Amino acid sequence: MNKILFKSRIDAGQQLALKLLPYKEKNSLILALPRGGVPIGYEIASKLGAPLDTIVARKIGAPFNPEFGLGAIAPGGVIILDNISIQSLGLHRIDLEPIIREELKEMERRIIRYKSGEYKRGKTADTLIIVDDGLATGVTARAAIESAKTAIKPKKIIFASSICAQDTAEHLRNLVDEVICIGEVNNLMAIGYWYEDFPQTTDEEVVELLEKAHKDYSAKN
Repeated sequence: MNKILFKSRIDAGQQLALKLLPYKEKNSLILALPRGGVPIGYEIASKLGAPLDTIVARKIGAPFNPEFGLGAIAPGGVIILDNISIQSLGLHRIDLEPIIREELKEMERRIIRYKSGEYKRGKTADTLIIVDDGLATGVTARAAIESAKTAIKPKKIIFASSICAQDTAEHLRNLVDEVICIGEVNNLMAIGYWYEDFPQTTDEEVVELLEKAHKDYSAKN
């Protein structure tokens, strides 16, 4: 397929929101993976008139390359490890323990900073939409899905992202009711490759968007 190029996360969020319009007025809850998933989740929540919150899953990177995901953690004691990749690199679980401890600290920091879980408090959801700005190996998405299934128990779970690795999207379809991607590609490259503008989202931007989404939703409900 031809290269799909999003102008920004805002553009990607607006495009995804159009695909998710059937879930407007369906008692939906948007859970964004911070940081990059939050600007996309904000656009979806605005379009669907749904509340926005976060689910803070963290990738467990390889000791020699933090970007190479060997697993992920999420709230509720969820930990997923790609044992095949770990073994292929000649590593053992014990080699990852220092990284896991650091990611647990960062996960807790972000949960507090973003008031994760506070915005959905007291709300029920028939449809849960988990959102990120790209789907590569899927380990972080899998951890988020497992955590959400335990904590929320919705009738339906959707994973939505702008650009997805095709094989990962297919695997994820076994774990949720629906996977919605604007584009699915065989050779993902880097997620940022599919965006014209792809700066790192800051903590301040995340907090600002969550607060704005909460005020907008509260004003309408």
